[in-house]
Amino acid sequence: MTTTIEPPAVEAPALGLHTDLTNEAYHADKTSLSSSGARKLLPPSCPAKFRYEQDNPPAPTKTFDYGNAAHKTVLGNGPKLILVDHDAWTTKEAKAEVADARAQGGIPLKRHEMQMVKDMADAIRRHPLAAALLDPAYGAPEQSGFWIDEASGIRCRVRFDWLPSIQGGRLIIPDYKTTTDASDDAMQKDIAKYGYNQQADWYETGARALGLGDQNAELLLIAQEKKPPYLVNVIGIEFGSRVIAGAKNRVAIEKFAECMSTGNWPGYADHEPNYLALPGWAENRDKEIYL
Repeated sequence: MTTTIEPPAVEAPALGLHTDLTNEAYHADKTSLSSSGARKLLPPSCPAKFRYEQDNPPAPTKTFDYGNAAHKTVLGNGPKLILVDHDAWTTKEAKAEVADARAQGGIPLKRHEMQMVKDMADAIRRHPLAAALLDPAYGAPEQSGFWIDEASGIRCRVRFDWLPSIQGGRLIIPDYKTTTDASDDAMQKDIAKYGYNQQADWYETGARALGLGDQNAELLLIAQEKKPPYLVNVIGIEFGSRVIAGAKNRVAIEKFAECMSTGNWPGYADHEPNYLALPGWAENRDKEIYL
């Protein structure tokens, strides 16, 4: 099945770096491709899912709220945090306050959740490397960039969590992530699961295209756990993983260009069946037992 949906007409932000563009205006540009969009275009997802989610943003979840609230307290920019001071949000009064908070564009939180994100921000400030990377004296949060990919001619975009104010020489781009487990083993799995290596390549490519720093820009993940003691792990992506990511991003860009040109956003299998084998581990297991 092929989904054909034309993106709505919006006035696209100008090319270049924007220091004061709202998050809503950034995401409203359906004519450009972001890092998260590039990942959504590729398997195990597909263009049909990418376009549907662009036109039908998912409802907020508690995990999403926690991440945005932590970004607000740690980075100093984001939706207003609104206390809904009820132990349970199942009453009519509590539900009305939650709805009102969301109508204001804010994030409703319980009292202990307010304390949690405050404690997370305090833990970041106590971490020597994370605190240095996010020092408000030497940088600013939530800056957006738009550029043209020369090979395909499409518009690309990026929203940096944080950019240093001094952008000469080698640029270090910190990106803040909240997680249940920030250990090396867990984050290595998350890099594969969420495509953080693709994000690193995308952001570094964007920085170069926007003329930020020299040609050696590097993204560092600042991963923080959401339970006490709110441990922090600053993680770089190895070169080989970013090379693979660059190849994947190139495929995504070309796929986006084709879909934009044709207006077709295909799903899994449109015209012929997909023939699938057993997973490699299962095939090897069963060969030894049965063949």
